[in-house]
Amino acid sequence: MNSSLVALQTKQMPEPKRPEFSLIKNDNEDKAAIYKLARIVFAETQASSLLAVESLCAMVCNLCVSTGRNIKDIVTDESIFESLSKKSARHQDLLIDSNSSAFQMCLRTVKRMLSGQLQNQIMNATKFHRVENLPDWAVPLGYVAEVDGLLFYL
Repeated sequence: MNSSLVALQTKQMPEPKRPEFSLIKNDNEDKAAIYKLARIVFAETQASSLLAVESLCAMVCNLCVSTGRNIKDIVTDESIFESLSKKSARHQDLLIDSNSSAFQMCLRTVKRMLSGQLQNQIMNATKFHRVENLPDWAVPLGYVAEVDGLLFYL
């Protein structure tokens, strides 16, 4: 056997360096907020209909206009969106496959809202809840629109 081959076989090779792992972040915060809002819209509406998706997007737009808050702030507010709470049954729906047709419908609608191409069919409402829930804030109020099980309020 070749002595250089034996030397190579017996020589200890250094252990390969393990890569450091880091969280992948979208450098474009605006795009990240658009996708997060689309996920929230899906989780809250289940993409039950285009009208429901458009209505919730219109409500978000109304909320931005009436309060001066931006999308990045709104998409983190659990008091607006129940699905953001880890206790919510809808929280897992935030993990919708981004290639699904339901998610893509929500994403297209969010983009239409941001470009000003979405009708406000919910009479400038800035709050909502699903019919199966009755939050305390809604008790003294009357809803102004109902769309596929979502109640909208001023």
